[in-house]
Amino acid sequence: MTADRISAFTSDRARARFLTAYTRTFTRLWPADHAVHDVPTSYGVTRAYRTGQPDGVPMVLLPGAGGNSLMWHHHVTRLSQDRPVIAVDPCGEPGASTQNRAFGGGADLSHWLGETLAGLGVPRAHLVGCSYGGWIALRHAIHAPGQVATVSLLDPAGFGRVTARFLAWVIVSGLAGLAPRPLRRHAAGWLHNTTLLDDDLMRLVIATAGFRRRLPTPPPVTDDVLRTVTVPALVLLGERSQLYDAGQVAARVRRLLPDAQVEVVADAAHDLPMYLPASISQRILDFVNGSSSADDQVVGIDDP
Repeated sequence: MTADRISAFTSDRARARFLTAYTRTFTRLWPADHAVHDVPTSYGVTRAYRTGQPDGVPMVLLPGAGGNSLMWHHHVTRLSQDRPVIAVDPCGEPGASTQNRAFGGGADLSHWLGETLAGLGVPRAHLVGCSYGGWIALRHAIHAPGQVATVSLLDPAGFGRVTARFLAWVIVSGLAGLAPRPLRRHAAGWLHNTTLLDDDLMRLVIATAGFRRRLPTPPPVTDDVLRTVTVPALVLLGERSQLYDAGQVAARVRRLLPDAQVEVVADAAHDLPMYLPASISQRILDFVNGSSSADDQVVGIDDP
C-alpha cells in the first residue's frame, strides 16, 4: 500500500479553500447543539459529530462516495430526537478527516470503522449507510456483528459491478454541479439527482475540485457472504437507481436474508436520501425502534 493510494487534496491551498466552504456550510446546516470528536485510527484521524440524546445505542451515519456528514443535514434533527446520532466524515472522503494509510478493501474499512467507534466509546451502534457508506456498514455487519445493533442500507453499493452507465451518471452529475444554478436545477430532473437542487451542498461540491479520492471499488458481495449477515437489516432501494436493477437486488436480498426488511421506493433513484428525506428518516426510525432490544426502547416519533 503506497502513498499514491491515499486520498488527499492536491495542495494546502485546495484543502484550505474546501475547509472554509465546509465550515461555513456546516455552521449553517447542522444543529448547534453538537460535540466534535477527532478520533485517531490506523488509517488517519476521523472527524465525527455527536448530537441528540445522551443515552442509548447511537445511530452512526455513513455517507456515500465523495460525501461527508453534511450529506445527512436533512435527517440529523429528526433522527436525533430520541437517541444519540453520530455523523462520520470517513477517512479518504472530502471532509474534516485526514487519511495517512491506504485501504486495501472492505476488511480494512471495517477495521477503520471499528477503531472509530471504539475511540468514540461506542461498543454497539445502529449503522446507517448510503451507497458507498452502505457497503462499509454491510462489511462491518459481516466482520464485526457484535458491534452492530442494526444496519440500514440506502441504495447500497456492493450488489453488482460498477457499470459504465453508473459512472456516466456520476460524471454528468458532477459536470452539472459546476453549471450555473438554472441549468443545474434543470439537469436535476432529467438526471434523477435531487442533490443538484441543494444549493448549499452544491457550493461544497465545487470546493472539492482539488480533492483526489482513492478508495477501493466495492466488489460484488457473493451469495455466501450475504447469507452470513445476522444483524437486523433494512434495505431501501430507489426504483430508478442508476447503480443496478433495484427489483433484482430486492429479490436477491429477500431470498438470501429472509428476515431483512426490503423496500423499493417508487420513483426514487440513487439519490434516495435527498429525494425523500422526511420519509426515509421516518422509515429508518421505525425500523431501528422496532428492532431495539428491551434495554434500548425508544419512543416513536409522530409524522410531520
